This record gives sequence, C-alpha cells and structure tokens, in this order.
Amino acid sequence: MNIVATVLITTFIVLISVFLLSFRILLVKGGKFPNIHIGGSKPLRKRGVGCATTQDRQAQKISGLDITKLIKDIE
Repeated sequence: MNIVATVLITTFIVLISVFLLSFRILLVKGGKFPNIHIGGSKPLRKRGVGCATTQDRQAQKISGLDITKLIKDIE
C-alpha cells in the first residue's frame, strides 16, 4: 500500500507541475513558452554573446569550413 500511495502522490505532484509550467500557454491568448536561450537575452546580444551552436556556425562561415561537405567526404 505504501508503493501505491507514493505513486499516486508522485503522479499528482507531476501533474500539478506540468499544469503550472503550461499555465501561460493554455490560459493566456497567444501564450507561448518564454525564450530562455542565451541569444534571446537583449543584454547578452548587445555584448555579442550567443549560444555555442550559433557561435560555432558563425565561426564556420568566417573560416569557410563546410561541415556537411566534410561529413560527406568521410562517408
């Protein structure tokens, strides 16, 4: 019986958490998840800071390195 009670309590907590996390999306007209990526922060963009993927993509453009071509050559 302790296992069943634990599973029910855990399920209830998870359901409440999911509802609270999706509250803005479900109940607000035009609601959406907030952009929490580094590139979504205006102060960081002003400083030229971006996420690792974006910085890698920019570095590849500067160096002229084409990863897709390299992968095809390896295969």
